[in-house]
Amino acid sequence: MIANVLTTIRKRSLTVIGAALLSCCFMTPQGALAADCQNPNALGTSRTLVVDPREHPRIGTMQYRETLPLADHEVVLTFDDGPLPKYSNQVLAILASQCVKATFFIIGSQANANPEGVRKLIAAGHTVGTHSQHHPLTMDRMPLERARQEIDDGIASTLAALNGDKSKLAPFFRIPGLMRAEIVENYLASQGIQTWSADFPADDWRHVSPQRVYDLAIQRIEAKRKGILLLHDIQPRTVAALPRILATLKERGYRIVHVVPATADRPATPTEPQQWYLHPPSETVAIARWPRVPNFVFTETRTLPAPVLADLDWRDAEMLDHAQRTRLAPVRRTLWPQPRLAQLAPMATLPIPAADVFRVPEALGLTLLAARSPGGRKLAQRAPDAAASSAPRAQAISARQARHPKQAAHHAPAAAHGKGHADAQPAAQPKPNGRPLHIAKRAPRAEASAIAKRVAD
Repeated sequence: MIANVLTTIRKRSLTVIGAALLSCCFMTPQGALAADCQNPNALGTSRTLVVDPREHPRIGTMQYRETLPLADHEVVLTFDDGPLPKYSNQVLAILASQCVKATFFIIGSQANANPEGVRKLIAAGHTVGTHSQHHPLTMDRMPLERARQEIDDGIASTLAALNGDKSKLAPFFRIPGLMRAEIVENYLASQGIQTWSADFPADDWRHVSPQRVYDLAIQRIEAKRKGILLLHDIQPRTVAALPRILATLKERGYRIVHVVPATADRPATPTEPQQWYLHPPSETVAIARWPRVPNFVFTETRTLPAPVLADLDWRDAEMLDHAQRTRLAPVRRTLWPQPRLAQLAPMATLPIPAADVFRVPEALGLTLLAARSPGGRKLAQRAPDAAASSAPRAQAISARQARHPKQAAHHAPAAAHGKGHADAQPAAQPKPNGRPLHIAKRAPRAEASAIAKRVAD
């Protein structure tokens, strides 16, 4: 009985010891990192995050919905475009001094030119991904065959620098210039490769000062409080700004997380779906992407009374045509107030003068002293005939005056003297009572004055 108990205790002890040893093999505890780091005040690497590229094929909130499942004040460092010995070696030395692990995205042509630099990254414990073969900035417009060649050639060149050891190359890929395209992302996902974007860049590829790189990195990290930082290990400004960035992160309580891919011997870190969002939903924070309602449904179909088109004054033909073509729900006709013309007060009007008031008597040739006598009436009847017979003579005189204007100015009018004037006066005729009719002669000037007076009257 006692022997059986001792055997059971011995077996359980061996099981616990074996589990402890196994856990030490599959995880990188902070104590081991601290023991390997020679700087007691170093920032260090807080933990190692194992991700499965097939479960989360696209990460980085600069372009995608998901990002790495990081806690508050956790940062992942990434470097692009290397290796370039002049600057990449300095970046490696800075990271080693702070015991920090990062992820490097290698360009295939750089790996061909400096394969030893790729091997240095693996020896230092960093994660190595790929960044295409020639770093083209047109992958968002490339045909699939050319994009596939850039991706595959970059992987092949990096594997060649690692002597073909696929276990040392992570299935991580960052599109050059972040020029994403769905055909490229779909191809990477079909190959089991995770597409990395970023959560905040430091703009160190631009022609800015190291101070500006430092300011942008810290400001953007503080704005989001966690995420993936994008840097370049081929820039001198990055080398100058990196020590200050790491020192500030340590002062402000930030922690560095190292990311590695899941394998058959290394399962992915258990996470919840909401952890893959930069700001996961909770009971106190509303969901940022609320599902859209495809069709709005009214609770009731009754409509309020509205004026019909006939009650409105539509001056614009296009608006009227649009309103007639638009499918509107039938509305109830309602009594709409109609405009009324203002009633004007009656105004007093003056009488309109007749047309005869403005008629001027013309062609008066004679002034009769006895206009009401029978002789005067006969004389008045013969006046038009005399005027008609004297018209040619008047025209001839006018033509002669036009030819000799100076002589005409010194002669009196022909009608004022001579036979023509005497012929215009008829002979005296007896009155009905037997007395002769006397017609008074007037001088031309007196006759003209009398005619003007009658016209005025």
